[in-house]
Amino acid sequence: MKRSAGMSAELEIAAGVVDLVRHTAGPAAEAEVLVTRSDLALTRFANSFVHQNVSETGVAVHLRLHVDGRTVTGSGSRVDAGGLAALVERTRAAARLAPPDPAWPGLTAPVPVPSGPAVDEATAFASPDERAERVRAFVEAVEGLEAAGYCRTAYRSGAFANSAGHTAVGRAAEAAMDGIARAGGADGVARLCADRLADLDGAALGARAAAKARAAADPVELPPGHYEVVLEPAAVADLLHNLAWYGFNGKRYAERQSFAEPGTAQFDPSVTLVDDPLHASTLPFDLEGTPRRALPLVEGGTTGAVAYDRRAGAEAGAGSTGHGMPDSATFGPIPHNIRLLTGTTDAGVAGGAVAAGAVSAGVTGAVGDPDTAALVAGMRRGLLVSDFWYTRVLDPKQLVITGLTRNGVWLVEDGVPTRAVRDFRFTESYPRALGPGRVLGLGRTAVRQPGRVDGSWYEGPALRLSSWHFTGGASG
Repeated sequence: MKRSAGMSAELEIAAGVVDLVRHTAGPAAEAEVLVTRSDLALTRFANSFVHQNVSETGVAVHLRLHVDGRTVTGSGSRVDAGGLAALVERTRAAARLAPPDPAWPGLTAPVPVPSGPAVDEATAFASPDERAERVRAFVEAVEGLEAAGYCRTAYRSGAFANSAGHTAVGRAAEAAMDGIARAGGADGVARLCADRLADLDGAALGARAAAKARAAADPVELPPGHYEVVLEPAAVADLLHNLAWYGFNGKRYAERQSFAEPGTAQFDPSVTLVDDPLHASTLPFDLEGTPRRALPLVEGGTTGAVAYDRRAGAEAGAGSTGHGMPDSATFGPIPHNIRLLTGTTDAGVAGGAVAAGAVSAGVTGAVGDPDTAALVAGMRRGLLVSDFWYTRVLDPKQLVITGLTRNGVWLVEDGVPTRAVRDFRFTESYPRALGPGRVLGLGRTAVRQPGRVDGSWYEGPALRLSSWHFTGGASG
């Protein structure tokens, strides 16, 4: 296929694979192709020195073929003529051995695809020196404490084509920084994800991490039990991650392994959750070419929706919500860009830009920002929790999670953090903890946190909850 004016390299490859399927498998074969190019770069530091800079550029071709009533997928990284021909041939060979697929949902019809947020070119093509500048600022701000972490930038471009004539293209870029400062055996953390590298203030993040590390010295041990808590945005991100994977997942919902009950007031009225991929720099279409859009998951405490790809949506009698992804057949369609709305922050303001200023204001030790300070001030006795770690599901239906606190916990008495506390193990149902009457306050500023898979992030403010069940010490 000849490349037409304005056609991206990725779209040329995707359309070429569709043509190759048509010529080799016949006009009745249905094919969809996603081609993505990723430029990922990471600058790591430990013991307050940059010790590694790595970068990776790769192209991936994902083909799904439905022929003779059978469906198979194939993938590869070679984009020369021989590599693409081999991909089509081995995918066709696999189709001959595959079982019939009577539930094939068909291809995405030609539909408009939004352009997505603008890409910051300086972030997309940032140099190692520019990432190292953020690291230097972080290290200088901790003022002699040990520092470790990373600064990363990512750029992705992608194109989709199928044999129904649908095409889509998109680009995305992001930056993230995650660092700890260590004072003795105590760690403090600060992390942030943004559309622009310029919005990562290494000095502000380092100052916050250091202040929290110093405030975490000489922790005391408290007995297990139910405590009122203020969760900082890093801990809130873990709530959103687990709610997404195990609750708002259309496959788990169909298998009755999800807590979600659409139409039911399962959460406090202050809770509104939306999967909002176009709020930040993300490819504007999914693996199946379905346009991505904002999906309200919870509105005013009432569960409204779960995520679907084309197959799960067809089986549920609904359409795709734009959540087709490589592992959705196994793990299910998962929302990867969830926002916990504050109700007071302008929804049009990028979370990274807001948060960059928020982390530098009001650094006083355990309480690192004005939002957290306001929530802590209203607490008679409870715990301030920085972060969760190693969270695992005990009961998927009720979404009971066990895990550990990390990077700082403090006892709060009469609105003031009085002592650092040793890390706890907890066991808690996340939906129940956010249930009606249990949310006592939300911060005014959402902070975007980097996710655990490419292109994922979670954004929310600090959160005050009436009860959290701590079951014992971290080693218990």
